[in-house]
Amino acid sequence: MLPRNTRDENGTREFRREAEFAGTLQGYEIQNGQAIFAKLRQIKSLYELRLLQHAIDISAEAHMRAMSNIGTLGWEYEVQAEIEYVFRRRNADYWGYPSIVGCGPNGTTLHYIESQGRIGRTDLMLIDVGAEYDHYTADITRTFPVNGKFTPAQRDIYTIVYDAQEAAAAKLRPGAMISEASGAAAAVIEERLARLGLITAVGALIPGTQMPQYRIWYMHGWGHWLGMNVHDVGQQVPLAPGMVTTNEPGVYIRSDALDYFDMTKPGMKEFIEKIRPAFERYKNIGVRIEDDMLITESGVSWMSGRIPRKLEDVEAFMAGKASLK
Repeated sequence: MLPRNTRDENGTREFRREAEFAGTLQGYEIQNGQAIFAKLRQIKSLYELRLLQHAIDISAEAHMRAMSNIGTLGWEYEVQAEIEYVFRRRNADYWGYPSIVGCGPNGTTLHYIESQGRIGRTDLMLIDVGAEYDHYTADITRTFPVNGKFTPAQRDIYTIVYDAQEAAAAKLRPGAMISEASGAAAAVIEERLARLGLITAVGALIPGTQMPQYRIWYMHGWGHWLGMNVHDVGQQVPLAPGMVTTNEPGVYIRSDALDYFDMTKPGMKEFIEKIRPAFERYKNIGVRIEDDMLITESGVSWMSGRIPRKLEDVEAFMAGKASLK
């Protein structure tokens, strides 16, 4: 047995002690109960859904406060402070994951958590935050123009992501698989990126690889289970009422994205030359829209739907200069 005071830097001492204790038992078969508890957590009770909805509502207020006050703020950390003020004011446990607040180029970096950049008045602000309340965590992302009006280039990318999210939501229903929603979002993104010239064609691969070109600009998964953890436990099984998943497609045009390709590979130079004009038009634009989706008996419910999401609604909300004091 491990001595009780043994230091464990990785926080696994408790689990090792349990395993060692199990090994001392005679005449018993030890089985891993993780699958049982994962299944229990995957379908939420009505009480769990009330807690989760409350965490989402707190997060929604925080998002809209940031949108309302953005005109008075100069730094990303000030935006983060507005958000986390709401979390504390509404008695949330705190955040379920470190707040992501990225303006302009910083919005093209996944899991950007520094919050040290200046707020550019003509830039997009990407905010991915979620309050935790009584151990249940929201996970919501909104992207909006700091000055309240999308530029034509920003509008192009935002519309792709919005339409991808809508396509995915249309696939969420009892009996469906998560892969159906993920595939629907990816199909929209790929087709629209080809239309803009950011990839050469639907189905085209990066030269010398087996990776689809659209993955340059949409490099993460479509969504994940949500509950007591922000990336909650769960199996890839047919959807059922009471399950909660995120719906979070995104497109990120990093300014250095083309610098990492091996130009000696056959066809690479031609590929880069073909997409560079579109890249120059859209670089430094990052958009993610993320909502928390409850599978119901008849389809799906947008648990975070009160936050403006449609492009026109975002602009209208920003123009109204609403105040959430």
